[in-house]
Amino acid sequence: MATARAPVNIAVVKYWGKTNEELIIPANDSLSLTLHIDHLCAKTTVAVGRDFKEDRIWLNGKEERVTTRIQNCLLEIRKRSREFMHMHNTGLPDYSDWHLHICSVNNFPTAAGLASSAAGYACLVKSLGTLFHVKGDLSAIARRGSGSACRSMYGGFVAWLKGLRQDGKDSVAKQIAPENHWPEMRIVLLVVSDVKKDTGSTQGMELSMLTSSLLEYRATKVVPQRMKDITEAIVNRNFHKFAEITMQESNQLHAVCLDTYPPIRYMNLVSWDIVHLVHRYNRYYGTNKLAYSFDAGPNACLFMLEDSLSEVLSIVQHAFPSSLGNSDFFRGAPAVRSKPPMELLEHLNITPQPDAVKFSIVTNVGCGPVSVDDPEEHILDIHGFPR
Repeated sequence: MATARAPVNIAVVKYWGKTNEELIIPANDSLSLTLHIDHLCAKTTVAVGRDFKEDRIWLNGKEERVTTRIQNCLLEIRKRSREFMHMHNTGLPDYSDWHLHICSVNNFPTAAGLASSAAGYACLVKSLGTLFHVKGDLSAIARRGSGSACRSMYGGFVAWLKGLRQDGKDSVAKQIAPENHWPEMRIVLLVVSDVKKDTGSTQGMELSMLTSSLLEYRATKVVPQRMKDITEAIVNRNFHKFAEITMQESNQLHAVCLDTYPPIRYMNLVSWDIVHLVHRYNRYYGTNKLAYSFDAGPNACLFMLEDSLSEVLSIVQHAFPSSLGNSDFFRGAPAVRSKPPMELLEHLNITPQPDAVKFSIVTNVGCGPVSVDDPEEHILDIHGFPR
């Protein structure tokens, strides 16, 4: 039995579209920040048993079907395990032909559009790697479950390279800077809706690949330069440039969705109010002190440096007053809110929208997946069933 925890990641150069659906090879490179594992994570326990009749999985307390993508991850791990056992006379038991029981839970709402599949598959692959003694880079295996999961296999700032090989073996994640590289970076997630979206990411990407000419132009002409520019901005800790590219990338993702036929709309009116608020805030200061990013949903991810955090949280509270108490609305890392200058509030020209944002999560850049050694932390019992 083995247990692991794995983080969520937020892409700032977006992944949208696959050139190979089965192998999950992306149309372009992407880049993300790994969020702190204490604030957003999946936790998974895997158990192998000679008497298990079949592979089974429980997600957030409910038994689910073992999907093709899960089977692909299991197949790849078992294959790597057999290869390792064949090459090294380790004396370790070979479990690769035994069936597995898998149990996974998230510490955040699955439907909130917070990349739960990325954390979930990264966690599955990390725990399987531990159980089957598989060493080396596991990001290509995590990719077979969910594309963005390969980026959650590392902490800090992570690139997912689309690769050149048709078999996808060079489509892997690579850390470009560790989690402690830019310690002032802060992230605030604004959950606008926790309702499941109408068009899922997989379906949306397929439709965009078939119908959007902007997607092809973006993948070949736009993203390569943006990957270079944002990598340079991260290495040099240039927040103004980082913010500019992050917002342009978010905008272009949703432009591709609108260019898709029929069009796909993920952002709602509250999302757009957040966009306008961020741009007004930056205009007030004459530089980019705040950035937004939206994935395939209405929820916003805000990026800022630590010295802006307290003011930004106060503005969020002013713009989207909540009927929840502060501790229920501002989740994640503890943070102090400071009263913004009256001149700034007048410039922002905010019309408060009570409860338009359900809750927020304050976090920072964190590490990749970690093994959990304490048997009390297993979420399967000694018989291999959910506790």
